[in-house]
Amino acid sequence: METILSLHSTLRKPQFSHQPKSIHHFPCKPICSINSPKQSPESIKTPSWVSHIQHGAAAIALSLALNLSPVLLGCGIVAASEFDVINDGPPKDTYVVDDAGVLSRVTKSDLKRLMADLEERKKLKINFITVRKLTSKADAFEYADQVLEKWYPTVEEGDNKGIVVLVTSQKEGAVTGGPSFIKAVGEQVLDATVSENLPVLATDEKYNEALVSSARRLVAAIDGLPDPGGPKFKDNKRESNFKTREETEAKRGQFSLVVGGLLAIAFVVPMVQYYAYVSRK
Repeated sequence: METILSLHSTLRKPQFSHQPKSIHHFPCKPICSINSPKQSPESIKTPSWVSHIQHGAAAIALSLALNLSPVLLGCGIVAASEFDVINDGPPKDTYVVDDAGVLSRVTKSDLKRLMADLEERKKLKINFITVRKLTSKADAFEYADQVLEKWYPTVEEGDNKGIVVLVTSQKEGAVTGGPSFIKAVGEQVLDATVSENLPVLATDEKYNEALVSSARRLVAAIDGLPDPGGPKFKDNKRESNFKTREETEAKRGQFSLVVGGLLAIAFVVPMVQYYAYVSRK
């Protein structure tokens, strides 16, 4: 019995001998440092409402600056569409590049049927293009000439080709082509198509009718048939879709004041807060 008790006490001693070590080595300094009364300016937390004002004002100012910048709009996504039309080349079988997405399936089918028949009979090919907006060229005529030169770089390739362009946002169009195409249609019908069919119907957003009526008028001229004519502007006056220079300048001044005020808030509020803290200290 004595042997058993002594062995039991011997086994319990190592357990008690290790406990004081874990207690004596417990670190205490970090607890004391939390209660330090001194705080640096960086440790002062900004009130949540001030932070929301700063971030909101900065976001609004940046958004307005991007939306009102003509350089960014001219060089960014808006300009990609018209260049894609040029770089992709002429359509193989459809005769239509509807980049603006305004033509119906029936219109595309009618144009394909008319143009395929014309090419087979007269060896003249006409392609129709719709774009939403032009940013690289001044008007539809310059853009149509650029497309013709890019798609058919030599005189031989472009001699019997025609290009019809419709710009939906500007409500205007253009017709251009090689020497054989221009001669077959005639200057009078070309001018009438550009001044009547394309702009008049586009102003009423009748884009499908604008291209189909133009195609039929061009084909009739090539075939030597009587000119079917085109629609006329009411009162012989076309309303402008663009603001005057005075209106543009006035709007620009108002937006400049708004952007300037928001930028001032975004930068001045943090400085005022810092100086208020320094003065209290």
